Amino acid sequence: MTTPATVHAALRGSNALPLRSPDQVMDLERLGSMHQSRLSFMRILVRRIMRERWQISTDHFDLDNQGYGTFIYKVKASHGVFSLVIFSNYLSDDERNDRVIATKWDLTMALVEGHVDPMYLDTLRQNVPKQESGRLDSRVFVLSRANRSARNFNYVVDQLSQGKQPAIEKITDVGYLYRTTAVYGSGKLGMADWEKVKNNWPDFERPFSAEMFVCFMIRNFSLFQAEHIARHMSPDTFQPMDLAIKRYFGIGNSTGLGMAPYLINHPVLINQWITMRELGLARVRTLGHIDHRVRRHFKELLLRCIQHTKETVTEDEWQTQNNATTVEELNKIQEDLNQRLDSWDQLIAWSETNCSLQTQELLVSVLLELYPELVDDLEDHHCAEEFLDLDPIMPVQHLKKLIERRYRWALEIDFTKEGSKETFWYRSEDKMEPRLGNVEREQGKNKQMALGVGYAVRKCYDQLCQYVNDNPEHTTARFMVSVPKVRGIVRRIQSMDRCTYGDIQGNLLDRNVLPMHLLRAKLAFFGVSKFDPRSKLWVRNTMFQGAPLLEDIGSTFSDDWFMPLSPKQ
Repeated sequence: MTTPATVHAALRGSNALPLRSPDQVMDLERLGSMHQSRLSFMRILVRRIMRERWQISTDHFDLDNQGYGTFIYKVKASHGVFSLVIFSNYLSDDERNDRVIATKWDLTMALVEGHVDPMYLDTLRQNVPKQESGRLDSRVFVLSRANRSARNFNYVVDQLSQGKQPAIEKITDVGYLYRTTAVYGSGKLGMADWEKVKNNWPDFERPFSAEMFVCFMIRNFSLFQAEHIARHMSPDTFQPMDLAIKRYFGIGNSTGLGMAPYLINHPVLINQWITMRELGLARVRTLGHIDHRVRRHFKELLLRCIQHTKETVTEDEWQTQNNATTVEELNKIQEDLNQRLDSWDQLIAWSETNCSLQTQELLVSVLLELYPELVDDLEDHHCAEEFLDLDPIMPVQHLKKLIERRYRWALEIDFTKEGSKETFWYRSEDKMEPRLGNVEREQGKNKQMALGVGYAVRKCYDQLCQYVNDNPEHTTARFMVSVPKVRGIVRRIQSMDRCTYGDIQGNLLDRNVLPMHLLRAKLAFFGVSKFDPRSKLWVRNTMFQGAPLLEDIGSTFSDDWFMPLSPKQ
């Protein structure tokens, strides 16, 4: 099979299309307009589960008639056996809180290596429900919690207990029974770190695959629990949920600022994720043959995206308008389809001139969906070693030219403009979660997180220019001895020159910065849909809607749950 490196090289040839430029792709607003795709981590995980036919069964069942108690799934994957331990506890409505300050949840769970014996189960029971206040060992590699949907859970249970199916319009409004409020991994609270997971458990060697698996299983448990309660509520009239309706239920998610710094602090990994997506698009643009079947499939996907967007419910005016614009623009493409499909380049060029960023990036996802044979093998190349290397012998004049070439976007930002440095990012002491502060109204700038890459580059460049004028023959090492505080940003500048993408091009210190763009970019890589901003600081969304169920494992699988639509009733 052709490797990404060889295809990348081929695409750089004289008769091939280049990848989209980093100035275009890494723009903060464009990143905040991305959608799920075949290369999103949820899609990759489900393909693996279905292809390898993981065996997932009940290992421990101790739930009362109200669904409270302990439940353990046994997961027999291709390379190991794991346990998902779930604790379900009563939670009153006034205790239910999706914010990170919450201390109680409807469900808490841990993904654990191997079989869980009674003694270890007791240890987990003492710590998992406490979440951040508990302590775990390295057998655990994911910790999570979830709360019931106040609008859906009791309604669905009542309907099933009466022998009725839940109304589709209610599911369309809120497409889940539970929503997660945190999914922790990578060594937090004593759990196994990423290196151990990647090197010892091949089933979860891809980025965030273990975390996504836990979300997939919460979704399945939520459906099981609802039927369990309904069956005991009224055994004589209970009817199980229709499978099509079941598949339309996803798992909700509330995501806040905690996710945002990751994209800034892992530029090499983000470069890898973006490169695989852009390489997939370049393959499609270069090698994607357009015949009658492809035209028909493309039209079907456009209509599906239009309907899916119409079914996305949000109270946010900005997102509502974006969705309406996307529907309008997709309808225009669909109506003029014959004029737009001489080549994919023609369509992309037209969209970049005539469509919003959200529509442009949705078209990228649709094109990737059309050609699994050109795209899916890229799923094996999402890992990267996050290592920033310093080149101390680089001549300072070379470093100056590197900044001018690679960081032109940062040099073009006017940091003297009012409000351009008004925001600072810091980590709260109580929950160790990122927060935003205002330099004019709040204390704490001296404890800010180093997320203002653009401003750091600007300061480094200004100091470097003066140093080059005085010492044009010196090396970077001597410059850093003279100005020690630039060492970190110089390391980043030199290291990122090995990457095509990686640095997000935006001023994260500006008073009008929208962290929402950072959240959506990462969530799109995860594979979520139906973004519902609740402020500029956090967003609700839906995961695994339309995905297969546990009972589908072993059956024929077509991997066709992109932009799922509500089933007909």
